[in-house]
Amino acid sequence: MTEQLSKASGWFGISEQRRLESGKTAVKPSLLMQFRVVSWNIHKGIGGADRRYRLERIIEVLTHLAPDVALLQEVAEDMPRSRFHDQPSALAEALEIKHLAFGPEHRFRMGGYGNAILSRWPLTDISRVDLTIGTRKKRGALTARAHVHGLGHERSLVLVNMHLGLAGSERGLQLERFLASHPFAHLQKRTPIVLGGDLNDVWGSLGPRYLQPAGFGRCGSLLNTFPAYLPVRPLDGVFLRGDLEARGISVPKNKLAKQASDHLPLVADLNLVGLEG
Repeated sequence: MTEQLSKASGWFGISEQRRLESGKTAVKPSLLMQFRVVSWNIHKGIGGADRRYRLERIIEVLTHLAPDVALLQEVAEDMPRSRFHDQPSALAEALEIKHLAFGPEHRFRMGGYGNAILSRWPLTDISRVDLTIGTRKKRGALTARAHVHGLGHERSLVLVNMHLGLAGSERGLQLERFLASHPFAHLQKRTPIVLGGDLNDVWGSLGPRYLQPAGFGRCGSLLNTFPAYLPVRPLDGVFLRGDLEARGISVPKNKLAKQASDHLPLVADLNLVGLEG
């Protein structure tokens, strides 16, 4: 399996230099750095339509998208349905991304699944915020600090990967709990923060009601990501705060992306600013 996944990682690669050259913003390179974040509920590598387990499809889509940071939900570990694969490690190896954080959310007699952050930059301060409400399904947010190196500077970038509940009242309580949690509540306003994940945001209302009052802005417009084969709901989102700018947001709708999971990936192209000091 490792050989097969490694082979998939070599397909449709996009170099960082090509992505930088393709940016439309003409500014002094010393003032910002461009990077890409992909948020995706990968459904344990099981297709939403055909229900087949094919982790190589996830890898091929992600390889083509070439993220610097991937915020992934429903990543399986040692589950029978996923052939007992260690998906966090397999994805990191196949995508040649060295830095990984994994937060298990659901444990069973054999294996489980949870949230994963993959980063091309070193990760520190990895933690989990419990977002479980009462007796409802276990939920959480995985947070980490990425140490971004580029253009002769280093900045820390706070990453938040969350998978919220199915009920509207539950999601509101979960976001309120996260916004009041340590260390988020004590971060400075300019600290760059990327918050993404499967928010189950059926009506696209979580941003205006909870995140915008806390200083976040939605990256781009609402885009439908679910179900993958015919997306009609904007369940997934990426929000920004601090020294970050959105260059663009998109949802790949090619055949492979529609087959690989029950969600489509959300692709955010961003600028990290404030590098002059």
